[in-house]
Amino acid sequence: MPEHNPVLPLEAGEQQLLDVFEQGALTSVATPALLDGLRQSARATGQKDQRINIRLSSGDLQAIRTRALQEGVLYQTLIRSVLHNDVSGTLQERVAVQ
Repeated sequence: MPEHNPVLPLEAGEQQLLDVFEQGALTSVATPALLDGLRQSARATGQKDQRINIRLSSGDLQAIRTRALQEGVLYQTLIRSVLHNDVSGTLQERVAVQ
């Protein structure tokens, strides 16, 4: 028997957004040029044609797995993303909160 998912009450802003969506009043801001650029980026970053092996300390690997869990991604995906962002020059450092 399927589990029953209770409907949670929406906040005012969420309800307003849902109402506008259900009225069909939302319009896309995606231009053909933007969509083409996003498709090209997805193809370029989605190609996984090489395999590597790397050794990490157990502490670093655990920290990566923890961070991936917080981000909601697989740890291999997080590693791949960090490497890609670094070599493409888009990696941004986070300030550690203590």
